[in-house]
Amino acid sequence: MPNQTPADTLRRPFALAVAPNGARKTHADHARLPITPDELAQCARECVEAGAAMIHLHVRRADATHSLEVGDYEPAIAAVRKAVGDALVLQLTTEAVGIYQPAQQMATVRALRPEAASVAVRELVPDAAALPAASAFFQWMHREHVVAQYILYDAEDVRRYAALRGSGAIPDGRHWVLFVLGRYSAGQKSSPTDLLPFLAAWRETGLDQSGTEWAVCAFGKQEADCAATAVMLGGHARIGFENNMALPDGATAADNAALLRAVRGPLSGLGYVSMTADALRERFSD
Repeated sequence: MPNQTPADTLRRPFALAVAPNGARKTHADHARLPITPDELAQCARECVEAGAAMIHLHVRRADATHSLEVGDYEPAIAAVRKAVGDALVLQLTTEAVGIYQPAQQMATVRALRPEAASVAVRELVPDAAALPAASAFFQWMHREHVVAQYILYDAEDVRRYAALRGSGAIPDGRHWVLFVLGRYSAGQKSSPTDLLPFLAAWRETGLDQSGTEWAVCAFGKQEADCAATAVMLGGHARIGFENNMALPDGATAADNAALLRAVRGPLSGLGYVSMTADALRERFSD
């Protein structure tokens, strides 16, 4: 057997993002689900220690319902930044939840100018008429160094994203994508095999040669299995109470950090190293 250098034995580093709350769940679902700015700050501290490089941030109105309002985002952003500084990439959601229209979703990002934001292709480009405004927004994000993560729900979304890339509507570079596994499965229970159609479309469209990073999120108690599969196939993972509250053994997780540890621990044992926020930022630098 030929001699191996240390570099030969290293695995590709992976990034873990935490999605701690989502748009719909409340304290009735879990007492440690963070909703208020102070709760989000405490969650952020715990998740940095558990290996997260990024936090996917949802905020709420005073009645705990979903909000994309600047006035609701600002105190949460300030609290998280005060708690962890730059130890997490702070990614805002633009999820509509049946409340917001594309113009409102894009206006929030323009007003806040965050480090990163997730955008669902289906929501911002529902039809051809919406494309000019969406494309102008995607170009603005690229120019302003707001790292976009394009959310894709199935293989057809991958093909549409590829077409938007090909037309220039989505600019090359300085963004990544998120494959949402099992969004339309029975009971929203994801399986690692749900990743296969995404990767097949990724190769079919030539995106596997583009250098674009991808990550997954998943529903149900196989969330950790899906995340580990993604990492071992060259991707990254988003973990958290937004989509799942169960540990791999089916027990309810004590908090979001416990879900992160359930992924990071076994992968570390296999030689994979989780990225810091700064390492993740470096992936999207010019």
